[in-house]
Order: sequence, then C-alpha cells, then structure tokens
Amino acid sequence: MLINTPSIEQLSTVISQVTGPAFLLAAEAQLLAVLVSRLDRIIDRARTIVQTDGDSAAQVDLKAELPILRKRGLLMHYAIYWGVASCIVTSVLVIVSFGAAYLHVRHEYGAGLLFALAMALFTAALVAFARELQLGYIEISGGAKPLQRRARKSYPHV
Repeated sequence: MLINTPSIEQLSTVISQVTGPAFLLAAEAQLLAVLVSRLDRIIDRARTIVQTDGDSAAQVDLKAELPILRKRGLLMHYAIYWGVASCIVTSVLVIVSFGAAYLHVRHEYGAGLLFALAMALFTAALVAFARELQLGYIEISGGAKPLQRRARKSYPHV
C-alpha cells in the first residue's frame, strides 16, 4: 500500500504553519544556552566558596552565600527542565504537523493544544529564570547575610 503523498501546495501550507513553532524552538534554544551558562557560573561560585577555609569574617560572609546559591541553582534546574520540555513539545508539534499532512489528517486541535502546552512550559522556564534573577539581585544589592538563630522567647517563671 503506497502512501498518498501530499501535494506541493499542502506541504507549502504545512511549512508556513510550522514557521511559528520553528521560531519558538530557536528562542527556546537561546534561552537554554543562557540558562546553562548561568547554572555553570552558580556552580563555579559555590565550589569556590566551599573550598575556602578559615573562620574570618569575610569567609563567614562568603559561606552565607551558599544557601542562596543552592536556591538559585535549583531555580536554574527548574528553568532548564521546563525549557527542555518546551523544546520537546515544540518538536513533537512540528513532527505531528508534517505527519498529519502526509496522512491527510486534520490536526488543528492537536497542533493548537501542543503549541499552547509548549508556550506554557516556556513561560514556566521564564518564570523560574526571573525568580533566579531576583535572587541574584538580592544577593548583590544587600549581600548575603549569615544565618542567625531566632531569639528564644523567655517567659518569667511564676
């Protein structure tokens, strides 16, 4: 059984329909490059701090950065995870679009759903990235503060 291949007009239509997802895929790839670069810098900074020895005030202040760096690293992990998931969904969208053209199947609802899912995942990656940027700004604007224990309440003995 031979597959009835689509006409050049049908392929032209599909190609024009997947240009949006193709541009989205390019944007996702650029974002992932930035995210991986930031994660590398966070990891390098944390390793440098962990390798410092001593109990001077400067080293205590440096070690106070570690919890913030861990949180920033976790946010970068989430952003990269959601970004990769968005890339995968966008790629599936392109594959489904071409597959539907070859099989002469309507795919508008599926394509719309996949595109919305890809955009939601891309938005989640951007939100995690924005949260990491906020933590980075807090770190440089006010500096990391050493963790302090909460004061215990004292109750007078009766």
